[in-house]
Amino acid sequence: MRHGSHDLLGKQLCGRMPGVLINQDGQAEARRLAGHLAGRRIAAVFSSPLERTLETAKPIAEVHGLPVQASAALNEIDLGDWTGAPFGTLSHKSDWQWWNSARGQHRPPKGETMLEVQLRVSQWFETVRRDHAEAGVVAVTHGDVIKAAVAFVLGLSIDHHDRIRSTRVR
Repeated sequence: MRHGSHDLLGKQLCGRMPGVLINQDGQAEARRLAGHLAGRRIAAVFSSPLERTLETAKPIAEVHGLPVQASAALNEIDLGDWTGAPFGTLSHKSDWQWWNSARGQHRPPKGETMLEVQLRVSQWFETVRRDHAEAGVVAVTHGDVIKAAVAFVLGLSIDHHDRIRSTRVR
């Protein structure tokens, strides 16, 4: 699951920037998601270690009487020098444009590639599959991590990330 809405969505590239909290809409999204998952058999609730994902995971964990387990494998892509940059300052940069067209071949300055994200999340999948083979788990993470995971499961190139769209629980 992707974290709930926050005030910087669509304005600023947050990455691993600390202190980004979900807003009222995000809190409502988290509650709706928890309600949607309430009747499901959930063995564990995992989250990226960032505040916005932990906040989103908390209501889900509470409904199931479980702790939220923070996992570095679910952390947002490390965007390096781009972390915290407004989208308007990035859109004209050639390295930003190249990264968005070929994420498997390029990394943000001082950041990580989408292939590195895909490797860590696929290793996490294997561990979770082994440890929770008989029950479902919930993982609250970030859009690019989800895209890397979906591309891995479907056997797609990471450069097809832009074909993967998310939906919100309404």
